Amino acid sequence: MDLLAIAIILGVVEGLTEFVPVSSTGHLIVAGHLLGFVGEKAASFDVAIQLGAILSVLVLYRSRFLALVPNREDGLVPSSALRGWAGLWRIALASLPGLVAGYFGHRFVKTHLFTPEAVSLALAAGGIGILLAERVISRRAARPMDELTLAQALGIGLFQTLALWPGVSRSGATIIGGLLLGLDRKGAAEFSFLIAVPIMLAATGFEIFQMGSAVTAHEATQFAVGFVVSFLVALLAISTFLRILSRWSLAPFAWYRIVAAPVFYLLTPGHGL
Repeated sequence: MDLLAIAIILGVVEGLTEFVPVSSTGHLIVAGHLLGFVGEKAASFDVAIQLGAILSVLVLYRSRFLALVPNREDGLVPSSALRGWAGLWRIALASLPGLVAGYFGHRFVKTHLFTPEAVSLALAAGGIGILLAERVISRRAARPMDELTLAQALGIGLFQTLALWPGVSRSGATIIGGLLLGLDRKGAAEFSFLIAVPIMLAATGFEIFQMGSAVTAHEATQFAVGFVVSFLVALLAISTFLRILSRWSLAPFAWYRIVAAPVFYLLTPGHGL
């Protein structure tokens, strides 16, 4: 298949799955195997197109990010724990565990966990985790994101380290963490979006640094197409996801993961179908 067609397909997959709790990395691994697009270049491409998804968050939540500027008084996000230095500390605490774990565990993860078996197991385990989290929050009151404490931010950051295992889902891990630590569904999801930016920028920057000048002009075009597609699709996916959360629980995503786990395994070349 033409590389640009592959870029479009993977850009759609990335945009649809990055910010919902179904594991974008898991979907990209399986899609890559089905398309015959695997190896170091494929792994680097998968990370690079995340830049488009990151940009969608920066666009949709620009007022939230502007409110993080210390001593800025413009009423963008009034009476919030995520303003100025207080907000920066919370995002830093939530990002630090994942950055540290990613730095030290990057090579091990790429070598041992980017496999259909590992992804399928993580998908199923994450689905069960979402169902358990939903059961816990149904029995207690929950807080919005603007009341987030430092302890909650750090706890969510620790949950985020679980996402180093492809298939767990970074958004899934952080949303589950947010729910278990007292946030409501919308707050857990939106804080997950915000703390995705530093983690994904660090991961993407690391990959680009490693690639260096090894990227050809045609590959650069492929990366650019994937970037644009993932950006546009992620804009739509985030808005749709928040509308879903306003009406329903996360249970449908959990059951999707549980059903998808064996299907993904069987669809991967050499594992059944």
